[in-house]
Amino acid sequence: MLNRKVMEFWVGMFVVVALLSLVFLAFKVGNLGTSDVGKSYQIKAVFGNIGQLKPKAPVKQSGVLIGRVTAITLNGDYKAEVHIEINENFKIPVDSKLSIRTAGLLGSQYIAVHTGVIDDFLVNGDVVDEANTQSAMVLEDLIGRFFVNKADEASK
Repeated sequence: MLNRKVMEFWVGMFVVVALLSLVFLAFKVGNLGTSDVGKSYQIKAVFGNIGQLKPKAPVKQSGVLIGRVTAITLNGDYKAEVHIEINENFKIPVDSKLSIRTAGLLGSQYIAVHTGVIDDFLVNGDVVDEANTQSAMVLEDLIGRFFVNKADEASK
């Protein structure tokens, strides 16, 4: 009788640990974990195409998480305006370039900051215009261009 109760206890513990692991994994995959970046400043970036970028997506500089996307809106010129929250410990030069990248082949998208050289830094409320941003690469567009080019080569 005692052995059966001990076995049931350990099976129950295993189930609890498995469920907690699944919850943890769901939060990690959905970027729902600690999304707050501490004391921060807000900037906006204008992109022609954001692909599948979503709020709470990471913002990375040299692979280091420095902020998060807080919102995505459409501006008056029908361009995507991405609202970004940057940790105040990280300063971004005003001539920096922002691009939308994909983590891995089919991973989630994030914003990569390519650091500029000017000693003047972005401050709260600044806007990074479309000249300093690179839109997301859309896989369907690349495949379409490939087939159009192959068709053009075949017709020559």
